[in-house]
Amino acid sequence: MDAERIPVIVGVGQINDRPSDPDQGLDTLGLMEASLRRADEDAGGGWLADLDGISTVDQITYLGLTGIPEKLAAAFGASPARLETTDMPHGDSPVRLLNEAANRIGAGESRIVAVTGAEALRTAAQLARRAAEAGAPPPDLMRANPKRKLTDLRKEFGLIAPVDLYPLYENAGRAAEGLSLAQAQTENGRIWEGLATVARDNPHAWIRTGKTAEEIVTPSPDNRRISFPYNKLMVANSSVNQGAGFIVTSLAEARRRGLADEALVFVGHGAGAQEPYDPLARDRYDRSPSMIASLTATLEFNGMEAGELDLVELYSCFPCVPKMARRVLGWDVDRPMTVFGGLTFGGGPVANYMSHAVASMTEALRGTGRRGLLYANGGIVTTNHSIVLSGAPIPAAAFPKESDVQARADAARGPAPEMREDHLGPVTIETYAVHYDRQGAPRGGAVMGRAADGARTLAHVRPEDEALIAFLTDGAAEPVGTAGGVAQADGKRIFTRE
Repeated sequence: MDAERIPVIVGVGQINDRPSDPDQGLDTLGLMEASLRRADEDAGGGWLADLDGISTVDQITYLGLTGIPEKLAAAFGASPARLETTDMPHGDSPVRLLNEAANRIGAGESRIVAVTGAEALRTAAQLARRAAEAGAPPPDLMRANPKRKLTDLRKEFGLIAPVDLYPLYENAGRAAEGLSLAQAQTENGRIWEGLATVARDNPHAWIRTGKTAEEIVTPSPDNRRISFPYNKLMVANSSVNQGAGFIVTSLAEARRRGLADEALVFVGHGAGAQEPYDPLARDRYDRSPSMIASLTATLEFNGMEAGELDLVELYSCFPCVPKMARRVLGWDVDRPMTVFGGLTFGGGPVANYMSHAVASMTEALRGTGRRGLLYANGGIVTTNHSIVLSGAPIPAAAFPKESDVQARADAARGPAPEMREDHLGPVTIETYAVHYDRQGAPRGGAVMGRAADGARTLAHVRPEDEALIAFLTDGAAEPVGTAGGVAQADGKRIFTRE
């Protein structure tokens, strides 16, 4: 195999910025530059001025900051032919950019490519709080992201941010698996305890205290309810200042610059597919056809079985995601599902988490014959991308290779039911969400119901309906599949159990 066409990772860099004075904090550009300088040092130095490609992950902390790849190129004294930023802050971006860089190197179109991203939401929140008038809440950049495309229906039912929507998958998935609430929470706790353990031992992770499964699934003043059945320690932690990046080149170029093969990590093939952008227009909520297509095709493209993997990073914004992914792979619940620490404990810098995972996976694989798989998603299981890395050459990986497996996902996806926005009358619960305020009290929710003819509808869960909220959250019975109705009250369509 031609060494000029074999893509390898030669350098990785990560940074956590924790200034005591927020005025001294790095912005996202500063974090990206610092991470790539660390990656350059990790690769022996001298790479940045010779970059012919810089790819950056879209960031949301500094919306007025534009031209980031161009600014990085100027800082490095480089003149890359390719400068790009992803068009959306989706969590699959780093893996997709790695896959695209590997294909360009394999096609002879690129020689040295840097990929990086960062967020500084912790500092942004500190500055906003300081600048706000007394008692005025700071802006919520995660909820108010202007790039998020919202329908009026999602706005009406409070299904806006990921934390509002992922419970639709969690609750539908639990019912489809035939698990009780207690059994599902036990699985969630075991997975998240594993993430916390990896983060505890990773110097690059944001939270390194470690947490037990019981601490994670039990609500407390420091672990408030967020969105049923998720507590604060079960969701992505975006209050971080983190940057990460990596440098990709050919095996031949790495050898020309004096790097031993043991210092390199070989990039395998990747595969990606998407769900319909509107989460309310999906065919079902107990699995993701595009996730399945991405994972299974990636293994197939690399001539591997899941049992041959030594390490994985299964995207962990909310427990339902790695749970679905591990079932596709047959990955045991007690095996680590991260090399970085997960988005709760490692840190959740919005769309750039997987750059940290790539860096940590690279560090774990160097000088070994082990193989690792990275699975990422963006949006609400919307954009899915997987890739394999290895400490040794991958015989089946011949570049370039088409990574789009959308046709597979589409073939496995059923038609989405009609969404009937004016339905009144009997329904059966398909799935649901209950949301909580910052004091841990219910602030409402939504039931997705099915009419007798299969059409979907949404109905409000009123925060004052204590009996309904108890039914939906106490685990005494499984709400999914039970009968109820939609009635009109105070100008809203509400769910009733009658």
